[in-house]
Amino acid sequence: MIVNADLHIHSRYSGATSKEMTLERIAYWAPRKGIKIMATGDCLHKEWMKEIRKCIQIDEGTFVLGETRFILSVEVEDQQRVHHLIYFPSLSAAESFREQIRSRSKNLDTDGRPNIALRGEDIAAIAKGVDALIGPAHAFTPWTSLYAYYTSLNECYGELAEYISFVELGLSADSDYADRIKELQRLTFLSNSDSHSPHPVRLAREFTQFEVKQPIYQEIRNAILRKKGNGPVLNAGFHPEEGKYNESACFSCHTHYTYDEAKKRRWKCRCGKQIKKGVKDRISELATYIQPQRPSHRPSYVHIIPLAEIIAKAAGIRTPFSQTVTKRWDELIRAFSNEIEVMLNVPIYELMRVTTPAVAEAIQAFREQRVIIIPGGGGEYGQIELPGNDAILTVSLGPRDSQTSLYDYT
Repeated sequence: MIVNADLHIHSRYSGATSKEMTLERIAYWAPRKGIKIMATGDCLHKEWMKEIRKCIQIDEGTFVLGETRFILSVEVEDQQRVHHLIYFPSLSAAESFREQIRSRSKNLDTDGRPNIALRGEDIAAIAKGVDALIGPAHAFTPWTSLYAYYTSLNECYGELAEYISFVELGLSADSDYADRIKELQRLTFLSNSDSHSPHPVRLAREFTQFEVKQPIYQEIRNAILRKKGNGPVLNAGFHPEEGKYNESACFSCHTHYTYDEAKKRRWKCRCGKQIKKGVKDRISELATYIQPQRPSHRPSYVHIIPLAEIIAKAAGIRTPFSQTVTKRWDELIRAFSNEIEVMLNVPIYELMRVTTPAVAEAIQAFREQRVIIIPGGGGEYGQIELPGNDAILTVSLGPRDSQTSLYDYT
């Protein structure tokens, strides 16, 4: 069977996260987005774990609420500020991991995304000891990522580098970017939302599609490891240019620079502030290949834009949270089950029966890759523009649902 999964989110117990990030709200929105399996996020936090335990447990590592399956996950920060994703096979494994890091984390009970005063290699060793999967989160962003501080998996994970089985791409990279780096050829690429809000603009804004036999933890594990006939069959996510750190740009005034310009200026903007190296330029520094070399196991990558953003753009509305956008989004979901179906699969002529011609035409332009992307950089999201439309919609989500935190670097 084919399932869509979003394997990186946060609970309301993480910093700068919506109070609406409850299991009930996540379980409500996930099927409307088209997601069958969600990661819990923050499973080392005591209060969040109490809520997870209230779900129906169908095996050691899988929990059910409504139509949504959850697997145990957490994002942690090591002593070098690198973020790691960990997937646990059971409650006992998560509890054992928590006990082993307790003395090395000062905020284990106060933040769903704990800081651990250990190296990446040490954290990986503890994860391996409890049979958990571990890999770098949003691996290329210029903050809190593996390639922000290291040039290789070995530098970060040492002798445990071979144990790493996946890498999360993040919003500013896609498979073509990552497949220019030779050491990543063997790894499974994960596309996840890193969502701090259950709103459909945030939740599952990126996802991975897997072939599994059942929607349970062990099958997802086998898919990440590409074992027993399981594996990823599609990565779906932003155009890299939409990410906040795609191009090198000033962190203050957001002036963009080419790599050569920034290097010549010693990474200092004309305004006097720092030029932050973009993901595109960082990958070029690390790249083994000029062009991406896709290994045989690598699935296709499809670029997606949240449906609410498309509706807002087509309607000439600045915010995707308006009542008009919500009404048209609801109409499409009621008619066609979920957002993924609407964006990728439902014939345009059928969409025309339910929504306005402008919305249907905007979805068609998205499918035909005719949307225009103005790249982001320096902490500012990219912008999208529909063909033949002079208005520009910033991909920033606005004040009602912004993720303004030092941790929002995907």
